[in-house]
Amino acid sequence: MIVSGDKLICIIGNPFFEEGSIYTVGYVVTKDLFEIKIGLDEYWYAKKCNERICVHFNSNETAINDAWFQQVK
Repeated sequence: MIVSGDKLICIIGNPFFEEGSIYTVGYVVTKDLFEIKIGLDEYWYAKKCNERICVHFNSNETAINDAWFQQVK
């Protein structure tokens, strides 16, 4: 289960998340939806999908791949 303060490593990056970088979980909304801190006061929502963690990008204007993470144990 994800809790605030957990560390995530980006395993598949995109222009917003660098592969190999470590990110910190912020506020946990539900067991499957939570924030990833990317700046001083900046967060993106992530979700747990089939034992994987992703930040989904749904844009009709540009094609941006989802970013994928795994929890650092």
